[in-house]
Amino acid sequence: MGSSWDIFSLFRNCVSFTPDPNCSISEAGSEAAEWDRNTWPEFEELARLHPEAGVHFRDTALYNRTKDVESATGKYLAEKLKSEPWYKDVVPDVYYKDPCRTFKQIPAKDLAPGFDNGHYFTSVCINTAIYLPWLTSSCLRNGVVFQRQILKHISEAATMHHSGEPADLVVNCTGLGALKLGGVEDKKMMPIRGQIVVVRNEANLMCSTSGTDDGEDEVCYIMQRAAGGGTILGGSYQKGNWDSQFDPNLANRIMKRAVDLFPALTDGKGIEHLSIIRHGVGLRPYRQNGTRIEKEKINGVLVVHNYGHGGFGYQSSYGCSQKAVKLVGEALSSKS
Repeated sequence: MGSSWDIFSLFRNCVSFTPDPNCSISEAGSEAAEWDRNTWPEFEELARLHPEAGVHFRDTALYNRTKDVESATGKYLAEKLKSEPWYKDVVPDVYYKDPCRTFKQIPAKDLAPGFDNGHYFTSVCINTAIYLPWLTSSCLRNGVVFQRQILKHISEAATMHHSGEPADLVVNCTGLGALKLGGVEDKKMMPIRGQIVVVRNEANLMCSTSGTDDGEDEVCYIMQRAAGGGTILGGSYQKGNWDSQFDPNLANRIMKRAVDLFPALTDGKGIEHLSIIRHGVGLRPYRQNGTRIEKEKINGVLVVHNYGHGGFGYQSSYGCSQKAVKLVGEALSSKS
């Protein structure tokens, strides 16, 4: 930025959750849609040129039911229910170079049973067990210093810079921690509980549905991670639920829905032929009224907030970071 500044970025060590094709889709024309749009080229490049990052291209199918339009899940996934969602021009066929694999409507004869419409396109799937260490290594290579600290107020972070000098600015990426962190205490934050099953069975199609018949807070998606990371079966979307333990009854419903949607998972033999690696639960850091990316001064400390991404943290990550970096530049310019 033309000057030398000491910046302390604050992250919360929270339960991780695999990103899924059933995550939120931003509305056309919104700032969130712009974040998503600006993120796609970065993941496209990683999938094409950097296999060590754990990101790979996947054929994707979204199956919709008209009866889900007015449901809680349907409203959350409203953009996906459109025949012409805004992102159709963002996810061209960059991998296969096959005109038959570009964004298109699924022919009625190819729809899974019980679904009214849907579409195919090329997307990416992230093996977070590889991607997050890769990001860490990239940061270390560029001189980032990592610390684990305990603090009660966000202004304390400014005293924790590794140089021993006060940080010029603090970037707040505390997720659900923003609910109770002093100086922030954002009461708009809440968890959205997600539950998954990781299996060894392979799926050559990443797919999801607009809803289920098992309740408005349950969803269905299947995605195979890169580099032997297993296949993720999901899931749930339980607002305000802090429970970190897996529910065996929900796990059975998740597996049954996945096998019903994509019988090839078990060669048509049912859920008893799923080879389970583990069960997982994660808490999405949801914020009412949307993600908070803004600057302010707290107890004399310059702070840029970047939290409250809900279930779309990965898909909007680079776009959100670009906005946060811009705000950091503005804040430091005003200080100099």
